[in-house]
Formats: sequence, C-alpha cells, structure tokens
Amino acid sequence: MANDVSVMLAHGAWADGSSWSKIIGPLAADGIKVVAPPLPLTSFREDVAALDRSLERLSAPVVLAGHAYAGAVIGALRGDKLKALVYIAALAPDEGETVAQVFTRGEPHPLAPKLAPDDHGLIYLPDPAFPAAFAPNATTQELAVLAAVQRPISPACITVPVPRPLWKDRPTWYLLAQQDRMIVSDKQRFMAERMAARVRAHQVDHIPSVTAPSAVLDVLREAITAVRNGQFA
Repeated sequence: MANDVSVMLAHGAWADGSSWSKIIGPLAADGIKVVAPPLPLTSFREDVAALDRSLERLSAPVVLAGHAYAGAVIGALRGDKLKALVYIAALAPDEGETVAQVFTRGEPHPLAPKLAPDDHGLIYLPDPAFPAAFAPNATTQELAVLAAVQRPISPACITVPVPRPLWKDRPTWYLLAQQDRMIVSDKQRFMAERMAARVRAHQVDHIPSVTAPSAVLDVLREAITAVRNGQFA
C-alpha cells in the first residue's frame, strides 16, 4: 500500500523544512511520499501560494500538517485531494481572525520572548529565546541548528484576516504541546476544541518534530491510517 497517501509538512515561523527531518525519514521508510516545502514567510498570501504549488506535485489523498504559524496557512488551502489536517502545536484562526489575534489571546508564558520587527520590517526570534521558549527540550546541537536556519516572519503574515478555514470541512488532529512556552497549552486547547479536533496531548515543547518526533509520528500515522482506510472518503 506504499505511496497511496501523500503527506505535506509545513514549517512555522523561525523554522524551515529541516525542522521536519526526524519525521520525513520514518514516513519515507513507510513508503509515503513526503514534501516539506519552504514558506517564504513574507506574506500570508505568498505562504498559501507556496503550499498550493507544492500540493500540485502530490497525488491524492493528501494529509496536510502544519506547525505553529503554518496552522493558519494550511487552513487556507483548498482542494479535493486534501483529506485530513494535522496541527502540531499550531495556530488555528477562525474566519475573519488574524494570526496575531489568536497568538496573543490570553496571557503569554513568562519566558515567551518579546517580538518586534527589525529595521527591515522582519521579525526574528532572539537567540536566547530558542533554549528559553522555542525548544527548551532540544540538545545543544539541535538548538544551534534551529538558530542558524531560522527564517524571519513578516507582519504581513499575521495581520490579515484568514478565509473560512479548511478545518471546518475536513477531519482534524491536534497535537497539544503541554510544555509549550510560545503558544501556551490553554490557548492550544481552546483552538483544538473549537475545531472539534482529535486532541492528542503530550508533555512536549513548542517544536516536538525536533524534540519529540515519536509523538508527532504517532498523530500523523493515525491520520494517515484513517485516510488510507477510507474513513473520510
């Protein structure tokens, strides 16, 4: 049954496709076609377009996963080949909301970084924030890579209202990161329950694809199996 389901993995802000490296290998070993396209992080519209172009390369059915900011982006995609969505500690704005609105909902974690655009209008994650909030469970080597490859995000990605999200029309899974210091767990639970997602809570930090890949693989494989078995045809 290899190659009967494809998977697209969308990275969040301050990351790139390498953040999925521990996920891509095992899924590929399962015989699954996987792509992890780069998001330009220059505007919400351009990020959606980037995923649309990659989606054209995949055969149906497709399981679409997004981490953090990319949860908003995957919700803006359309197409009959998209059969299930998987949110990994991800933001899920509803129709008319902005990413910034859901990101700033409620009280932040005490160690969450203060964020602001630089002289070029781009928001970088300060280096101390990687061990403090972004990936506190990562090894020293993993932290070095995360900081080195980070992609800054433009305010144009997070300040525009999103369209009707696809999670209203597709089965959805949500990996709730209970140790997340970037998007606190209460905020994640609010979004997951609003989506009526199948919630899988774990004691993991903000980027479990790096620090707890088995938890991410479990939820992805659950969605893949459901699609493969035709539960959501």
